Amino acid sequence: MGMSNGSVAGPGLVVVGASLAGLRAVESARRAGYEGPVTLIGAEPHLPYDRPPLSKQFLTADPEPAYYTTEEALTGELGVELRLDCRASSLDPPARQVRTTTGPVAYGRLIVATGAEPRVLANVRPLEGVWTLRTLDDAVALRVALRSARKVVVVGAGFIGSEIASSAHSRGAEVTLVEAAPVPLVRAVGEVVGESLSRLHTRNGTRLICGVHVERMVGNEHVEAVRLSSGETLTADVVVVGVGAAPATSWLGGSGIQLDPRDGGIICDAYLETSLPDVYAAGDVVHWPNALLDDTVRLENWTNAADQGARAAVNALFPDRRRPHETVPYFWSDWYGHRIQFAGTAMADSVTFASGGPDEDRFVALYRRGARLVGAATLNEPRKIMKYRRYIAGRGTWAEAHKVLVARTPVPATD
Repeated sequence: MGMSNGSVAGPGLVVVGASLAGLRAVESARRAGYEGPVTLIGAEPHLPYDRPPLSKQFLTADPEPAYYTTEEALTGELGVELRLDCRASSLDPPARQVRTTTGPVAYGRLIVATGAEPRVLANVRPLEGVWTLRTLDDAVALRVALRSARKVVVVGAGFIGSEIASSAHSRGAEVTLVEAAPVPLVRAVGEVVGESLSRLHTRNGTRLICGVHVERMVGNEHVEAVRLSSGETLTADVVVVGVGAAPATSWLGGSGIQLDPRDGGIICDAYLETSLPDVYAAGDVVHWPNALLDDTVRLENWTNAADQGARAAVNALFPDRRRPHETVPYFWSDWYGHRIQFAGTAMADSVTFASGGPDEDRFVALYRRGARLVGAATLNEPRKIMKYRRYIAGRGTWAEAHKVLVARTPVPATD
C-alpha cells in the first residue's frame, strides 16, 4: 500500500473515544482500505453503544443496552486493538503520544472523538438523588431511582431534559421542568418553534417553569426539595440536571491544540483537521466551517457524529481522497409519544408554519434566510423531513420549497 493510499508511518491510527463517532472512524478506515494498526480508546468499560435511547425508552421500560457492535467484530473482523476503561489524560504532539490511565499510546494519525460531558449547576452542592445523564451507567442508576420516584424535578428543558421529563411522567411521577431561559430550545429550533414545542409539556401534564434558576438543593444527605430563584420550593425525591453539555477536552490542556475559548471545543478546518499535524477530530467536540450552511458550527447529534467520524478517518489516512465535511444537520426527539424532527439551522430571518400551527399536535415549520430555505421543523410528520433536508442541501429557495413541498397556504408565525 503506497503512502498516499492510507499507509501511516509508525504506529498507525489511534482514535480516542469509543462512542458513535469513534466507532464510525475505525469502521470507515477499514472500509476505505487502510490495513495498518488501529487502536480505539474508550473511557467507559462498555463497548460502543447507542446514546439517544438512554433518555427515552431505556428509562421507561427495561430493555438491554443497544450496543453497536461486538468485541469479536471489532478485534477480529476489523483488527482493532480495543482499550476500554482507559481514559486519555494528556496529548504530547512532539512525541506523537496519547497518555492514558493505562499507559502511553503512540500514533501516526490521531482522531479525537471524546464527545461532550454534562454541565453542572454552579454553586449548587450535590446531594444523593441528584442525577446527571450521560453514560450507560448513569442511565441504569437513574432508571432504578425513577421506579419509586413520586415527585421528579428536571432542571433544563432542552431536548435531553424534555425526554427525561417525558420518560419520568410515563412512569407515573409528578414532574416539574425548570428552565432558566424565557423560552426553551431557542438555540436549537428558534423562539417560535421552541415556544410551540414547550406546550407539549403542559398539554401532557408536566409543569414547565421558565425564566427561573435553581438557587439550592434542600436536604441533608438525600435531596428533599429544590429552591428556585422565584422563591418557590419544589418537593422532589429525584432531581435530574440536564443543562447542556460541554466538549470533553480538558485532557488536551497544554497540548497546543487550538480550542474555542467559549466552550473548549476543538477548532477544525473544513476537512476536520485540527491545528496539530496529523490530528483530526469528529463528533460533539468539533467546531468546523460547514459550507452548506455558510456557518461555523458545533453539533451535538447522532447523525453528525456518525458522518464526521467516517469522513475524519478517510481524510486523515487518504490525502488524495480528502473532502470537506458538509452537512445539513438533522436530529429527532421523542416526547409523550410525539416525534419531533429538525433539519438545517434555526439561524433564520423568519419562521412560518406551512402546515398545522403552534398549538397543534402536527405541524411543519419552515425557516427562511434571505431567499433560501435553511431549516425545517416537524411534529408528527415523520415522512416529510428528509425531503426538506435534501432541499436545503440543494440550496433550494424558500419560495420554491413552499410551492413544491407544501400542500396549503402558509400561516405566518408570530413571536
